[in-house]
This record gives sequence, structure tokens and C-alpha cells, in this order.
Amino acid sequence: MSALSPLPPGPGDALLIVDIQRDFLPGGSLAVPFGDQVIEPMNAWIGRLAAQSLPVFASRDWHPPDHCSFQPQGGVWPPHCVADTPGAAFDPRLELPANVHVVTKADTSEIDAYSAFAGTSLHAQLQALGVRRLFVGGVATDYCVLNSVLDARRLGYEVVLLLRAVRAVDAQAGDGERAVARMRAEGALVCED
Repeated sequence: MSALSPLPPGPGDALLIVDIQRDFLPGGSLAVPFGDQVIEPMNAWIGRLAAQSLPVFASRDWHPPDHCSFQPQGGVWPPHCVADTPGAAFDPRLELPANVHVVTKADTSEIDAYSAFAGTSLHAQLQALGVRRLFVGGVATDYCVLNSVLDARRLGYEVVLLLRAVRAVDAQAGDGERAVARMRAEGALVCED
């Protein structure tokens, strides 16, 4: 299945921006290679949806200092996105609208969450707004984007993955490509615009 240009956003659509936070971009404590390259295409999508007054959601890791995913606590990641630190802030180049819906995840010490749906009110908020289709981009393709898309599909949303607006950790070579293939296999459409 090749990438396509989906119908333009309209009623029933929303944008989900996944974890475009300073610590996940170059110079951050858990930088995704070339993660900053998602900002320009994401800003274009923010503009497309905002022009139609369609909802924009932005997820963020918001960890306590002793979060279970951190290496000092036996986790696999270096400390990152600690609540109320500069590294947890959304990148200032991201043109978030004033009415953005911020989704905070993994904000307790003992629970980790890759998906923007895990332990959050995202699904309830989307339902309340009548959202049926999500345009999704952010970092990292092979972790938080993947898990958010899989949960969205499991919950019955149509999903359009914004290929230009995602970047992968690629801990193992090809992880990002495998993640895109899995999202496609689960019914996500892929857009290269």
C-alpha cells in the first residue's frame, strides 16, 4: 500500500501531536535523531486544522524525578521530560494554538506510558468533540507515535499518519520502518504531505 494524500481535514477530524518536547529533540536528554525536522511539517498541519477551527491535541511526558522508566530506577531510559523542567516543555518553535488540548501522560512514578491514550482522558475528550479521524505526528515513530496510533485504531478511530512529521529512535536499525509497517497493517493511512 503506497502513501496517499487523504481527504483534507474536515468535521470530525483532529490533530494529535505526540511529545514534541525539548528533551526528545537534538540537544535533549533523550534526543530522537533529526527529531527537530518534524516541527515545520507539524506547524503546517496545525495551520490546516486551526484554519477550520478543528481541535488540536498535544501529548507530553510529564515525569516525576523518580519515574520508573529512568535508568537510576532500573528503567531503560535516561531521565527525561521531568515535570516543570525546561526539557519537558514543548519546543518553542512548535506553533501550538491558544486552545490546544494538552494531554499529560506518565505523570506518576510507578507507571510508564508510551500511548497518549494510556491513563489519560484523551479518548473521552475526543468522543465529547465528535472526533472520528486523527491526523498523527511527532516523536518517536517507534515508541509513542506507534503506541498512540495502535490505541487509536483499537478504539475505532480512523488514523492518518503524517510521515513527514515523525522521526524514529531506531534503537535497532529499521525500527521506524517496522513501526510504520505495523501501523499500516492495523489500518492507519499514511500521508506524505
